[in-house]
Amino acid sequence: MIHNIHHDGLALLQQADQEQSGLITEDQVLALPAPVQRYLAYAQVIGKDPVCTVRLSQKGYMRQQPGQKWIPLVAEQYFSTTPQAFLWHGTMRLFPFFWMTGTDRFSGRHGTMRIKLLSVIPMPLASGPKMDQGELQRYLGEIIWFPTAWFSDAIDWQIIDDHSAQATLHEPVVTGSVVLHMNEQGQLTLVTAQRYMGKEGLLTPWSIQLGKYREAGGMLIPTIFEVTWHLASGDFTLFRGQITEIEYNQSGKVTSFEEAA
Repeated sequence: MIHNIHHDGLALLQQADQEQSGLITEDQVLALPAPVQRYLAYAQVIGKDPVCTVRLSQKGYMRQQPGQKWIPLVAEQYFSTTPQAFLWHGTMRLFPFFWMTGTDRFSGRHGTMRIKLLSVIPMPLASGPKMDQGELQRYLGEIIWFPTAWFSDAIDWQIIDDHSAQATLHEPVVTGSVVLHMNEQGQLTLVTAQRYMGKEGLLTPWSIQLGKYREAGGMLIPTIFEVTWHLASGDFTLFRGQITEIEYNQSGKVTSFEEAA
């Protein structure tokens, strides 16, 4: 299974458009809403190569329901920025010799999620228009780890206030939006959205809390994060994680955060 996921991830990277349009310029930054300008100045994207592909590793803890115990998780993720696509594969060890895997994907303008027990016993595949939108929103929210992708022509911007702006990503058959929240320093500290949750597919407030910015590829990116559903009954944090390593543009230059995390 791990071999198959790695093969699928490399295939996703290979399909990416590798042609770069030149280094990121100050004029590109100044064309965006003021809060986003401050964030991208803090992230130090000016003068950097646009990111075409990303491979990263994560570790952390996940739970499926409020009140459940935290389960250790490790994950690999692959991104293409043109076309917009990602593949995420996580493994949770529930008990000794018993584990569960999850695979999230957005590719070909469609999103899917697959859960397997012992990596081989599949549960029903989650797909459909709501999953398409949810996985597109996930891709959009995770541009935090390759911030040159915020300059995509497919993203429209709407300023909300001095510290936040909404980004909307348009695909031919699906559209997704997230709101970026910046602090006074220019750090992007929170991403929020309305996403479909669970089998019922109810729109529910969702967020990624961000912290511990580190250097990767000459840019500053957050390396710790918490993913939370904001339910009527109270907040439910389902994933607390950290980036352990990241590689851009299949360069072979891997930045590790293991010691610093």
